[in-house]
Amino acid sequence: MPPAPAAALTVDVVSDVVCPWCYIGKRRLEAALAALAEREPDVGVAVRWHPFELNPDLPREGVDRRAYLEAKFGGPERAASIYERVRAAGASVDLPHDFERILRQPNTRAAHRLIDWAQRQGTADALVERLFRAYFVEGRAIGEHAVLAAIAGEAGLDAQAARTVLDEGDGDEEVDAAERRARQLGIEGVPFFIFGGRVGVSGAQEPQTLLDAIARARET
Repeated sequence: MPPAPAAALTVDVVSDVVCPWCYIGKRRLEAALAALAEREPDVGVAVRWHPFELNPDLPREGVDRRAYLEAKFGGPERAASIYERVRAAGASVDLPHDFERILRQPNTRAAHRLIDWAQRQGTADALVERLFRAYFVEGRAIGEHAVLAAIAGEAGLDAQAARTVLDEGDGDEEVDAAERRARQLGIEGVPFFIFGGRVGVSGAQEPQTLLDAIARARET
């Protein structure tokens, strides 16, 4: 992982914006960090986002969602059964996943390049949240540059600058390097959390599990 910013606790999150468990994991992380802040109001936390493309071989324009479900799950009926568990977990953290609104399965490379760009300016938290919501709640086509630029604007970033970054291909090498680092660390699925550069947690674990990992990472 790149050098950590000055903070009492760094949290590296490896994820993909089309992973429903990553969205749930984000909410559970937020709950854990809120509990930590309640106990220690002055604690400094820096959250950094790292790419992990679940479907890197999809064409850049994405594919029809129904065709994707056929290939991955054997059809929408099987997918619906699997997603029921996701919906239940999402409901527990107030996330109303609306899978039926998703018409295309996107290639997420451009979204990860946008996150990298936002993070180099300071923080990508607001952008990551908007990307998750745009896909899982609003069913927007987050593989399209125009849509991504609009989402960047909604997250408080310069939409025109975002569109330029996307159209010019900035960030491809950075995404490639980050994904290589993740795999070198043995990360094979997401979400994956690394606390303080020391303690890793795989999966959308409950807030208490994340708090326990944070405590271990802060032991001296």
